Amino acid sequence: MADDPDPAERQQLTVSERDLDVLAEDLARWLDSKVSADHPPKVSGLSRPQSGGMSSTTILFDAEWSVDGRHESGAFVARMAPEAGSFPVFEKYDLVTQYRVMAGVAENTDVPVPELCWLEEDENPLGAPFFVMKRVDGRVPTDNPPYVFIGWLFDASPEERALLTANTVEVIAKIHDIPDPAMRFPALRGAGQSLRRHVEAQKAWYRWALADDGYEIPLLERAFAWLDEHWPADPGPDVLSWGDARPGNIIYRGFEPAAVLDWEMAALGPRELDVAWVIFIHRFFQDIATRFGQPGLPDFLRRADVVAKYEELSGHTVRDLDWYIVYAALRHGIVMARVKRRMIHFGEDTDTPDRDDYVMHRASLERLLDGTYEWD
Repeated sequence: MADDPDPAERQQLTVSERDLDVLAEDLARWLDSKVSADHPPKVSGLSRPQSGGMSSTTILFDAEWSVDGRHESGAFVARMAPEAGSFPVFEKYDLVTQYRVMAGVAENTDVPVPELCWLEEDENPLGAPFFVMKRVDGRVPTDNPPYVFIGWLFDASPEERALLTANTVEVIAKIHDIPDPAMRFPALRGAGQSLRRHVEAQKAWYRWALADDGYEIPLLERAFAWLDEHWPADPGPDVLSWGDARPGNIIYRGFEPAAVLDWEMAALGPRELDVAWVIFIHRFFQDIATRFGQPGLPDFLRRADVVAKYEELSGHTVRDLDWYIVYAALRHGIVMARVKRRMIHFGEDTDTPDRDDYVMHRASLERLLDGTYEWD
């Protein structure tokens, strides 16, 4: 194994720049400090499934070692904070809270969360903080190309897609069923009403991602004003909100969830945050298909079906859903606008004089605000 690089040199090497062989050596050296192996662990099979930096960096790897003569091995995933030079989508990436939320979900539900192994808060071993979990095999509906155009979910029968819808909504309902979420997830607590705190956090993110650099998006600012004018009279009690609740963040075996992923947007808040998000994100993809004259998957994750299943499983009557769907469209609009800025930054796209065009689903958000969006 190669000698440990000089610390100053190590900090200059980003994860994306570092050769995979060198990264394997760094991982093996770090793993040796965790497992007390008889001999230095062997790390192999490294790959990067995400081209990313937009949300996080993911490294897949295999490892094997022995302790007191007993052979151990496994397939692992390392999730790392995005690199500073990657023009990330989010201002902060709190790995510690994400790790603890996943641990709390695993402890309090039977929701299939990947088995957590280690949390490393020191950036020196790999150049960024990270945590490691067991790898889960299965299949995921893809964002690129979108699953509404091609793939196993597109090829499935309507009955199979209905099963996946029911199973996905059941995951959300189980997460929301965790008792005393403020007590069990103290890192998510804050002053004042949770929904107000949630929206204020999105405003701060919008300012960081766009407005503070002179990239104001009039449509997004109009949406924030609309939310204030139509604020729910009673948001109801808080639950643990998964935050990025959608099939694209679930690994399935067949049509059954095998692992629920991506908890960086977890928060305390009303149930409708997740219910609206899973409905809107599918409609985002479905509207793209419609725009290109393709059938998409109009039978999948329909608003009425999601609401009916959620109410059946949770016993909760969904309220103010139009408000929460506008909020979901606004939040996704910030993502899309930041991605547009990122592409311009790296020379992958060009600017446009109409800043509302930074929002890919501009037409849908405009209709939602005007009350003219058609669901059927």
